[in-house]
Amino acid sequence: MFTSVSIPAERRARRCWSRPAGKGRRLRAQPGASVAAGRDPGRHLARALRATVLLVFAIFFGLPLLWLVLAPTRTDHELLTGPSFAFGSFHNVALAWQNLDSFGDHLYRRWLVNSLVYALGATALTVATGIPAGYGLATGAFPGRRLILTLTLIAMLMPATALVLPIFLELNALHLIGSVFSVILPFAFFPFGVYLAYLYFATRLPTGVLDAARVDGCGEWQVFFRVALPLAKPIVALVFFFSFAADWNNFFLPYVVLPDSAQYPVEVGLNDLLVSASRPMLALAALIAALPVAVVFLVCQRALARGLVGGAAKS
Repeated sequence: MFTSVSIPAERRARRCWSRPAGKGRRLRAQPGASVAAGRDPGRHLARALRATVLLVFAIFFGLPLLWLVLAPTRTDHELLTGPSFAFGSFHNVALAWQNLDSFGDHLYRRWLVNSLVYALGATALTVATGIPAGYGLATGAFPGRRLILTLTLIAMLMPATALVLPIFLELNALHLIGSVFSVILPFAFFPFGVYLAYLYFATRLPTGVLDAARVDGCGEWQVFFRVALPLAKPIVALVFFFSFAADWNNFFLPYVVLPDSAQYPVEVGLNDLLVSASRPMLALAALIAALPVAVVFLVCQRALARGLVGGAAKS
């Protein structure tokens, strides 16, 4: 009797609670629902504030870049009198390039070639010396290791302009002023790349793999080239990009050690264009000068992503 009465009562209770709210029934709110509902306005406000700040910064930094892209499409008169962010024509871009290419008997092309020679030569030396140096500091145990790390940090924190005078005196003593090596050799000194490689090899490189290679009879150079270097593709890409960007954009050192304008890199050559070039011509020269760094960034970004994915798959 007790069972036959309790089961229908339980079913009736379930049917009552499963019906939609309304018709005079009030459902009990779940605990925490009011707290979550109270927090939603705060979350939306924080997201809106964050999006507003990011939008303001994007506009602040994006407007000069937009003006630089649109400036070669207009004439000098249109830039002074017309709207700031209006598109002109591709004919004006071709005209600006003709004026830029004819400047100083194709001097702009020579500046681009000089920049490529200086940046690629110095970056190659940086990668060839900085990556093994970081590996040695991370895996080796030798006297003076901590002193070398300390000196690397000090050199990394010093401003580059403070080293121009002693570098100039050293190059002058070696009779290298005005030569290609007066730019490439100082550019190859990149302590930031050495410290990046040291951090990577000290934290990300599995020591068990290195010990296994040594047990199999590999020497230290074989361990580095056959084991450590294939696993270090991300840091090689990072060091290459940072070194190339720093060398390409360096202005003060080439301006001091190169007496002939035909030897200038493009960053120094843009300073000569300020005197005689029109605004569209100067904007086009700046855009072309920024393209190699953008291309190297894209290539190194892909190599970095491939290196990270490959390391994750192999591990």
